[in-house]
Amino acid sequence: MIILPSRSLREECGVFGVFGHPEAAKLTYFGLYALQHRGQESAGIFSSDGKVVQEHKSMGLVSEVFNEARLKELIGHIAIGHVRYSTSGSSVLQNAQPFSVHHSGRTLAVAHNGNLVNAHYIRKELERHGSIFQTTMDSEIIIHLLAKAWGRGLDDAIATTMRLIKGAYSVVMATEEKLIGFRDPLGFRPLCIGKLNNSYVLASETCALDLIQAEYVRDVAPGEVVIIDANGLRSFQGVEAGRSANCIFEFIYFARPDSNIFGQNVYKFRKTLGAALKNETTIDADLVMPFPDSGNYAAVGYAQAAKLPLELAVIRNHYVGRTFIQPSQSMRDFGVRIKLNPAKEAIKGKKVVIIEDSVIRGTTTRTRINAIREAGAKEIILLVSCPPTRFPCYYGIDFPTTNELIASKQSVEEIRKFLKLDGLHYLDIKSMLKAAGGDSRRFCLACFNGEYPLPIDEGTEKQRPDRPNAPSGFSIL
Repeated sequence: MIILPSRSLREECGVFGVFGHPEAAKLTYFGLYALQHRGQESAGIFSSDGKVVQEHKSMGLVSEVFNEARLKELIGHIAIGHVRYSTSGSSVLQNAQPFSVHHSGRTLAVAHNGNLVNAHYIRKELERHGSIFQTTMDSEIIIHLLAKAWGRGLDDAIATTMRLIKGAYSVVMATEEKLIGFRDPLGFRPLCIGKLNNSYVLASETCALDLIQAEYVRDVAPGEVVIIDANGLRSFQGVEAGRSANCIFEFIYFARPDSNIFGQNVYKFRKTLGAALKNETTIDADLVMPFPDSGNYAAVGYAQAAKLPLELAVIRNHYVGRTFIQPSQSMRDFGVRIKLNPAKEAIKGKKVVIIEDSVIRGTTTRTRINAIREAGAKEIILLVSCPPTRFPCYYGIDFPTTNELIASKQSVEEIRKFLKLDGLHYLDIKSMLKAAGGDSRRFCLACFNGEYPLPIDEGTEKQRPDRPNAPSGFSIL
């Protein structure tokens, strides 16, 4: 049984690819290891030596799915890999990626990060024209569309597919001889290019390049297609780039702090958010502390700006596995307490400022606040380094439905009372954007303001937006 904290945000996946290295699969293993935070349900690697293709995928963490013997079987100088948390499709092995097919004498493998907002409609159209699906994931739709247009040539097949799919997608794919990457025209999810000697690398985040000592070259541009083969790297614009819609939550929560995404360093960004919280508040406190690990870096920024001592007064148990014996009903909140425990002597009798990156449902935050109160804190103020999250995400982050988001139905004061806090403050959206460089046009802010960069089907109130209206002039043939 997998036990996840109820407040956890979950992102659907991370992708990685290598071309031109004799140990491509092993490098991909390490790349996926660095991207493990982006998906913990399943992991997979597809490899090719130019003629023979191999793949292995299974449920579990990267270190559980692969070992030395398994990696030796994945021969070749080309490999792509995927770690997954499902936002579209259930959590079963059938839906693990990369997803590969054999078509017209060729093999094609795809690993996808994101969520397609017109997946349901395209799937129905494909089935109406005879396509048979093996999975429930929207990534398989990409494969079917590519296969239908394959006779037009690789470039045209990819461009045609990109014109039909709508939503967030950073895709790494491979044939027997090529490594390919492409990104949606609004650039929701990150995807970068690296170089390791004469080998090329594609990755969701630069932290994966760092681990294998690859040099960052640049990001894949929104709407761009990158094709890497024996002749080197070439690129073309698959679809025209639209308005920029970089996901701001990649900065706030998902990306590793040692990564650079969308042209900025995540660690510095989170510290700046913490300093911005200080600019908005004046609090007389004894200490500042984060809820690890999500609030750590904003807490550093706040403590430095406020000139208050920073205490790591909640201790994280790093040895909690993915499975353990389920606690009985009488052991209430055990799933939270087994992971985090307060250092009572650091908190007792103190006025405490807690920094957190976000409050989603509020249930787990309430449990954590209660533990700090029981540890003897005199007063507790919670500062949140982003605005209230009031709207669900339809582009690849597993936000709950509107009814489950605490800020969608309750005022800040009502949330403060529910969490049993002495004070609560959310970062203003203008301050957040200032920390990001001040350009609101760069980011998707829909989870804060409800302004979705891509239209969502009216009345859809569910975890994934899979029933938008059919696009005008849509044809899969």
